[in-house]
Amino acid sequence: MAEQSFWDMLRAKRDSLTKSGIIVADYLMQHAEDAQYLSISSLAKACGVAEATIFRFCRALGFDGYNEMKIALAKATATAMPVSLKLEPGVDTQTLCTHAYNTAIEALNGTRSALDPESVDRAATLLQRARQVFFFGQGGSYILACDIWARFSMLSTKFRTAGDSHMQAIAASLMGPEDVVVFVSYSGATRDMMDTLHLARENGAKVILLTHYSDAPGAALADVVLLCGAKESPLDSGSMPVKLAVLFVANVLVLRYTLDNQELANLSLSRTSRALGSKLL
Repeated sequence: MAEQSFWDMLRAKRDSLTKSGIIVADYLMQHAEDAQYLSISSLAKACGVAEATIFRFCRALGFDGYNEMKIALAKATATAMPVSLKLEPGVDTQTLCTHAYNTAIEALNGTRSALDPESVDRAATLLQRARQVFFFGQGGSYILACDIWARFSMLSTKFRTAGDSHMQAIAASLMGPEDVVVFVSYSGATRDMMDTLHLARENGAKVILLTHYSDAPGAALADVVLLCGAKESPLDSGSMPVKLAVLFVANVLVLRYTLDNQELANLSLSRTSRALGSKLL
């Protein structure tokens, strides 16, 4: 059998499943962690169907039997929880909770796989050597850029941000070779972003781009590209998976930057010790 994720097979075969088969699919989607340990009779009872239905479900997905299906489920669950297969008006809230949880886990797992540790190291080095660092973004990405800036601003006054695209362009035009731009853009292709990055590069500034696409136009102007693995979806309010993915990358970068700076690392440990000490008193 070709290597294919259990959840990919389930998505591909869902429309061809019987009504009972869809019941089994929905149960596995919502109870993946528990279902991987169930016997065929226990799963049939949980789904309210016959054991023969479970066996036919396995065959419909391309498995020889229940054990093969359960192994594939366990492997898929160990790497990434499934995103809900289909959301429709009237869906129960428990399914929405499961969908939100699974979407978040998939975004984090995808980003962990896409993020290159060496790129993080190079980005941290640029931040260490920079005279000043600006965090830019547009629209929703600007909010994320400000969140990242807030984390770094507690470490040094050299970390800054600027408001709209006009202010960002002005800041970029005043940069020099010792400055760094950290630009957050899911598409990595907006026109204003490209204009700002061109200005920064013309003045010799270094560019770190946080994006989803390694071949985005903005990547060609970046010294370092940090990839987030989340997929943007109109059903996820405020593009929640993308926010989680970007902040995951930001958290790794903050940790790398802090631990590479011995003075900051010692200060962080000192603050933690004082906080713990005050709670014990």
